[in-house]
Amino acid sequence: MENQQMGVATFAGGCFWCMVKPFDEQPGIMKVVSGYTGGHTENPTYEEVCSETTGHHEAVQITFNPELFPYEKLLDVYWQQIDPTDPGGQFYDRGQSYQTAIFYHNEEQRKIAEESKKHLQESGRFQKPIATKILPAQPFYEAEEYHQHFYRKNPTRYNAYSQGSGRVDFIKRHWGDKIEK
Repeated sequence: MENQQMGVATFAGGCFWCMVKPFDEQPGIMKVVSGYTGGHTENPTYEEVCSETTGHHEAVQITFNPELFPYEKLLDVYWQQIDPTDPGGQFYDRGQSYQTAIFYHNEEQRKIAEESKKHLQESGRFQKPIATKILPAQPFYEAEEYHQHFYRKNPTRYNAYSQGSGRVDFIKRHWGDKIEK
């Protein structure tokens, strides 16, 4: 591969376990890392983030080749993994650390994210307003190893969680078979 310019995208979509698989192993996606961002504590632990005292979101940071998988397409996949109308968290997971947010890394990403959010709001797909925040990127701290690619390491627990949380049913109900791949 030539010396391609890679992009970085950061998305908070509730539990980061469920945010890796949709992006992982797509053409042009080089890496998906679970972690924490948006808070005020350096190098927080999972326990600290879950305590709701650090200000962090559970998030994924994606390294991608924009020529093969443009930022717009990342946003399409992102919107289809979350309930963008829920300001209090995602599915069974409540609290600030589970709120949705797009963390932009440059002005172009901000503009594209704002336009994408506006388009989703105007689409009529959801009855309530889109609550997902669009925020400037902040330091990203990689989560503990046992959280990385959880869907591969613990498929039974991952599947039980994604089903039991209501995420799978919500996605099917709102997107059906129109999921971006």
